[in-house]
Amino acid sequence: MARNGKAKVEKEPKKLKLKQPDRSGPSEATLLDIAQERGLLDIPQKGDGTQAEEEPLVGRVGESMLWSTSLTMLHFTLDVLVSNQYAQEIEWGAIVKRAAQAFPIILLFFYSFHPHPATSLILPNLLPARIQPLLHQLFFFASSISAGIYLIHITNTSNMYANLKQAPPLGCLWIWSVIELNVFWATGSLIICGIFLKANGYSIM
Repeated sequence: MARNGKAKVEKEPKKLKLKQPDRSGPSEATLLDIAQERGLLDIPQKGDGTQAEEEPLVGRVGESMLWSTSLTMLHFTLDVLVSNQYAQEIEWGAIVKRAAQAFPIILLFFYSFHPHPATSLILPNLLPARIQPLLHQLFFFASSISAGIYLIHITNTSNMYANLKQAPPLGCLWIWSVIELNVFWATGSLIICGIFLKANGYSIM
């Protein structure tokens, strides 16, 4: 049976002539050239002494408030856990009151001893800047060991009421001290506390 209409004749594709690309470059200014002329690609170098670079993102008071709030929540949590450990009825009002009383103390200590580019109004930087990081590590290294060892000691030797009163602030101080240390000093302090725990036959439970 013959098909209706004429059959379409396939045409051969037109051959394109090959030629070398134009390597002479753009004849007009490109976006990159315009941005460079306007200084949009200039990156400020570190240490140029500009005021914006020297100012920290968060002020000393703001950073102290944020950290103190977190540490106060930690104090609240430890207080609840210690009460639950001795199967005591949790008095939420008393726990909230103790956490509220601990907040200004934590804020004062954190504002005074946590390193920050802004100078502390309570403890001005009287020592040379090159030794301040080392003194900071040594101070919190001693603080973490003292708080950790004493916390381990009282939780294994003292009565319930002493632990209910002392364990939350000591635990909060211990954790904060470890946070302030770098990995080397923090690991060393935890090893010393672990040696004290094993040497005296204490338990963490």
